[in-house]
Amino acid sequence: MSNIIKSFAYFPLDDKKLVETILPLQFMQNEGLNELTAEQQQEITEATSMKDQILQDAEAFANEQIHQAMQETTALREQTNEEINHWWEARRAQDEEHIALSKQAGFEEGYQQGMAQAEEVLRQEYGEMLAEAKAILEQSYKLKQQIIQESEPFLIELSTSIAEKVIGRQLTLNPEWVIDLIQTVLSRRREKGIIALCVAPSQFAYIQDAREELLTSIDSQAELQIIPDSTVQDRGCVIRSSFGSIDARIDTQLKEIKSALQQLATQSEGI
Repeated sequence: MSNIIKSFAYFPLDDKKLVETILPLQFMQNEGLNELTAEQQQEITEATSMKDQILQDAEAFANEQIHQAMQETTALREQTNEEINHWWEARRAQDEEHIALSKQAGFEEGYQQGMAQAEEVLRQEYGEMLAEAKAILEQSYKLKQQIIQESEPFLIELSTSIAEKVIGRQLTLNPEWVIDLIQTVLSRRREKGIIALCVAPSQFAYIQDAREELLTSIDSQAELQIIPDSTVQDRGCVIRSSFGSIDARIDTQLKEIKSALQQLATQSEGI
């Protein structure tokens, strides 16, 4: 089979029939992560710590608001009970003489009505205070959830940024991972005919040198064409054939991951 690139009808990304995506993270084996330098490990650790600290601070702030609201509720209840007790003590002191006078004057019925009205007023005031305390607690819980939800977009950005740096540096340390990635994508379909492998211009020479290795992943009756493509700007690739296209660009995969995380966050807010 000739290594010379034969003429091939090139189609832009918008004209592809079918687009499939794969996750590049599957190529990051544990042994690859162990090859990170101390500086890289430190940067990832600091970013992860920052994410954890944000969540801890948000939860601590919300818990503090809830604790403060509970203290205010308790103080409000104690104050109300104390005022009620003082009122009853003062009322009893006044009523001892008032009862005698009322009985003598025939005002017992009026006295009982006055007492009932006073009790109803106190009962209403106490109920309003309890309702206010309940509202404070509910507002504090909502504030806690709001703080956590508002921090989710930043955490998603931070996580995908960390993943992008790790993948980029690992591919720099282990460029053969690019070949493994392409072989995995090619082996997914044992197609015949022309298979166009579009790669970044900066990676063209490296991929071309690995042509024989890549041929082992396609059908013996298929023809592999390696094409430099300016739309592929990383170490990933786009594979086109008569059956459609497979987008294996790393930045595309990270965008898919980020989009999936954002959808999950949106669904959680709606629950």
